[in-house]
Amino acid sequence: MVAFISHTSVDCSDAYALSRWWGDVLDYAEDPNDPNEPGHEECLIISPDGTHRLLFIEVPEAKQLKNRIHFDLRPAEGSRDDELARLIELGATTVDDRRNPDGTGWVVLADPEGNEFCILRSRAEVAAHSTE
Repeated sequence: MVAFISHTSVDCSDAYALSRWWGDVLDYAEDPNDPNEPGHEECLIISPDGTHRLLFIEVPEAKQLKNRIHFDLRPAEGSRDDELARLIELGATTVDDRRNPDGTGWVVLADPEGNEFCILRSRAEVAAHSTE
């Protein structure tokens, strides 16, 4: 017997706004049979292929410390730096730049509520340099 992950839950102060933000970042959509609306305390978004679900749940406490779990994102196309620019335009903030002169490394970002995540090089960038 084994278990599987039904969804990943993210505590937040505004479930609707954060679900919309992450939906834009990941190209995830809400369930058309259960649409998210402003004021909802729980908002679900689903990957395009339906295999991953993110549930944003409103909690009264603000984020206080570093995340114990976070997302590592890899651009589906383009470069890490192109994706970094897109994420910052969407409202992410840079927490720590861990890019190396040889092109390896990553950038630690925070979403609009301060939840940290990382942006890695694309698979094409990794394959071109074969060092990651």
